[in-house]
Amino acid sequence: MTEPTATERATAALTRPAALFDLPDRVAVITGGSRGLGLAMARGFSAAGAMVVISSRLADAGDAAVAEIEAAGGEALAFPCHMGDLDRVAAMVDATVERFGRIDVVVNNAANPVKQAVGALTEEAWDKSWGVNLKGPVFLGQACVPHLERSPGAAVINVLSVGAFMGTEAQIAYAGAKSALWHFTRSAAVGLARKGIRVNAIAPGPFATQMVTSGGEEFMARNAAKTLVGRLGDPSEIVGPALFLAYAASSFVTGSCVTVGGGMLA
Repeated sequence: MTEPTATERATAALTRPAALFDLPDRVAVITGGSRGLGLAMARGFSAAGAMVVISSRLADAGDAAVAEIEAAGGEALAFPCHMGDLDRVAAMVDATVERFGRIDVVVNNAANPVKQAVGALTEEAWDKSWGVNLKGPVFLGQACVPHLERSPGAAVINVLSVGAFMGTEAQIAYAGAKSALWHFTRSAAVGLARKGIRVNAIAPGPFATQMVTSGGEEFMARNAAKTLVGRLGDPSEIVGPALFLAYAASSFVTGSCVTVGGGMLA
């Protein structure tokens, strides 16, 4: 029996709108999926019916995330991977297909927020940041294309940052790479539309993840004050936008960015 396309599922879901956010039997690769926003998305995608592949630099953290998802009744695979290592990126794609036989969703979430200001930039830090924040996502998406084009509802979600759309003093390399990833998102959307692959982005603002909380109470307060709602986001608040972009709910959306930042860019 032929699987319904995302458009067919969206039409059928008019009688049950919640079905727009279901991911039955889909396989989602989530980089940086062992903590923070990545782990929240892995939990949410699994709860929506997807099988998830959790990429993490730290093998123990990936295994712990998989154990949690499996304990909740889901199915998951951990794969240790540094996104700047393209051989490991390619191996992750092969391992995913070997285990699950398909790839339907790719979430490029892994990030490396190197802090260096203009005048203090080093080539080593620049290469490290751009390797994880841009090169890895670009080549992971490319390696997944032959599998995504066989999916009835393929989606790539690139996780940016509100910093991609504003000037920054201390994270030049990080914000620059995320800005370049936004350009790649639109270009890939153009290039892959005829293959039935949608490519979109999410731009998170300040969330209560290690990237922000590790800066201490004062740093957290400053970031919260930059939002219109006056607080940091809870990681669970990324799940809705991610599920929206993953399948039927956004079947007519590609080349777009959903900003999830408490109004920080308003």
